[in-house]
Amino acid sequence: MKPNKIKSLWADGKPVLNGWLSIANAFTAEILAEQDYDSLTIDLQHGVIDYQAAVGMLQAMRSSEITPLVRVPWLDPAAIMKVLDAGAYGVICPMINNRAEAVELVSYVRYPPSGTRSLGPTRANFSAGSNYAAEADDNILCFAMIETAEAFRNVEEIVSTPGLDGVYIGPADLTLGLTGKRYPVGFDREEPEMVDAIQSILAKAHKAGIRAALHCGTPSYAAKAVGWGFDLVTLPNDVRLLASAASASVAEARKRIGR
Repeated sequence: MKPNKIKSLWADGKPVLNGWLSIANAFTAEILAEQDYDSLTIDLQHGVIDYQAAVGMLQAMRSSEITPLVRVPWLDPAAIMKVLDAGAYGVICPMINNRAEAVELVSYVRYPPSGTRSLGPTRANFSAGSNYAAEADDNILCFAMIETAEAFRNVEEIVSTPGLDGVYIGPADLTLGLTGKRYPVGFDREEPEMVDAIQSILAKAHKAGIRAALHCGTPSYAAKAVGWGFDLVTLPNDVRLLASAASASVAEARKRIGR
């Protein structure tokens, strides 16, 4: 099986720059896969992407040899096992709130005896290379999203779950969960209590010997998060990149033509 390049970067002490795909388009995935990200995540939770589109996007990304990840819609064994069979090298699962759910997540990602994943890597047999079934458990990454007040209370028991590779912080939902609507919704938190919460999760993950990832809204905040010690940071998604580039282009054109 082809090795997971995220794990190789971590072994060398390097952070991972992750891109994010929310548009159901193989060409968009192919373009972003050529932009020097270390990994790209296909978002099946909030992206406008179904399973068949995700398979085409995974195929389009293959030529770049970027590491493909998938955020699944929920803690659902069918969804998790299908994206792994399609060739994802890691799963990010939303709304993991306690140890029991984390154990359940790990079981869907790992083959017996470590888990309950069903054997049938239809596309992964080809995209990931030979001996997949024997080596997948050592290469596939399993991330539990920490993004609720319950998860924050239970973070120590979540990070101690055997077989869990890391936690992935969703700062927008985490802020809603911990503070309600006291603060504007968004990714790059600057409120002291939220910075403390994010850094607390990071510290507890590292103390447990696993990795920590953070969803970021800007490159500058991603760099700040790496400075804190985050192992993987996600940069703005394809929707935001397209909208911001188009907006800047139109604004410049209007400025130049005076309307």
